[in-house]
Amino acid sequence: MKHTSGDLAGKLGCRIFGNTSITVTNISSLQSATSESLVFVETAQHLDTALRSSAAAVIAGDFASSATSKPILISSQPRLTFARAAKLLRDPEPKRAIHPSAIVSASAQIGKNVAIGARAILGEHIRIGDETTIGAGSVIGEDVGQAIGGETVKIGSHCRLDANVTIYPGTTLGDRVIVQAGAVLGSEGFGYVRDSQTGRYEQFPQVGRLVIEDDVEIGANSTIDRGALDETRVRRGTKIDNLVHIGHNVQIGQDVVIAAQTGLSGSVTIEDNVIMGGQVGIGDHARVEAGAMLGGRCGILPKKILRGKGVVFWGTPARPVKEYLKELAFISRSAKKHR
Repeated sequence: MKHTSGDLAGKLGCRIFGNTSITVTNISSLQSATSESLVFVETAQHLDTALRSSAAAVIAGDFASSATSKPILISSQPRLTFARAAKLLRDPEPKRAIHPSAIVSASAQIGKNVAIGARAILGEHIRIGDETTIGAGSVIGEDVGQAIGGETVKIGSHCRLDANVTIYPGTTLGDRVIVQAGAVLGSEGFGYVRDSQTGRYEQFPQVGRLVIEDDVEIGANSTIDRGALDETRVRRGTKIDNLVHIGHNVQIGQDVVIAAQTGLSGSVTIEDNVIMGGQVGIGDHARVEAGAMLGGRCGILPKKILRGKGVVFWGTPARPVKEYLKELAFISRSAKKHR
């Protein structure tokens, strides 16, 4: 979509120096910029490079001067403003429609301007909010189990479900939720009871719900189980990478970030603003308190509590990174002494 530099500045809440009528149609890096590209810089040392590039306009911080050869949009958070500009410049979506090969139950409640892709299946009594997109091959509340407690699936407005997403009955998605391809939401949890006489395992009831709140993003091929008897809940604004597994009864707070290949066992609690690196493993009934940061491959033992806002943890069992590095140094010195 085409915007003038002045129009972009107004929509992004930026001050602007220079020509306000320059046309901008896309975003790019400094290296690949064209005469209609918008770029950004976060430090003064890269501003000259941006001004010498082929870009049409530049987003920069307060360090930028009013004397400039290109339009400069001034923002206190250039990277964030650039991300918002990308949404404004994105090509308009094609006309929304329900593909002829999609199967939509007569009892389904479909909002305004909803797009449903080829071969998608929408089951009985599901509810889809306005402006939501359901990708090709997705299965929503149909042929994946019976409704839990009489509930099917509720999906809010302005959501985006990519191809081949599966959502079990008893799952609720808020508004503006993004679910990438292949994700499975609301499946049965991994909970079993062992018969002490025969040694065999029988499944513990998995009849709870899954609630995904507003503005959550879920990566490709990730899985989130429904609660066993109550609910699994992912709160507003949390971002989940690809190939993440979240077990039954897990409670995840607001604005949590979880990187790829992380696994959360049943009944784990993750409080607000926690950040997890890749391949983190957390045992059942453990708790990570608000603001903690877990480095890649951290391990937290079952029923443990990890607390420390702003503290970086590493290793298994997870401990503050300074302590972890001291231990590594001690082990290294000990090994040298015994060679």
